[in-house]
Amino acid sequence: MMLRPLFFCVKRLVSILVCSVTAVAACKPMTEARKYVGDSVCITGKVVKVARSPRSGTHFLNFCGDYKNCPFTVVIFAKDLQRVGDVRQLEGNSIEIYGKVKDYKGQAEIVLSDVRQLRGESGKLPKLPADYDVANRGRYSSGRFKDASDRPKRDKKQRRGPTETEQPEEPQ
Repeated sequence: MMLRPLFFCVKRLVSILVCSVTAVAACKPMTEARKYVGDSVCITGKVVKVARSPRSGTHFLNFCGDYKNCPFTVVIFAKDLQRVGDVRQLEGNSIEIYGKVKDYKGQAEIVLSDVRQLRGESGKLPKLPADYDVANRGRYSSGRFKDASDRPKRDKKQRRGPTETEQPEEPQ
């Protein structure tokens, strides 16, 4: 007799958990992201362009042709690129991103700091190329150091001695 109330209690708990998981798992379209500022949700949309700031190395996933009038964007700071991967591969793909929606100058955004925030195929980003220098604001590194002995030797230019100049004659 004691098992019957326990069974119903467990059954009700499982149904509540299943309903809450399906409600959280449904991604919202990027056009509605503004409604969820302050909440941790899943946002989905097609990345139109991946842009990079030349000053800071910050990458932006833009979902519209004109990013200034777009309702949502994803920001990846240069310090997080190693943990996220090569975000340039996301251009032209639909993504699902989980995170806290923030307001930045009237535009909704999610800061992508870990690849685990991306779901589906977009969560399988390749690592950054080996010569991609994140510490140098996202620019490619200048290369490897070479030993001075590896440089080709040049012929030394012959130095000329001082030349004699004629002194102009003084007028009388």
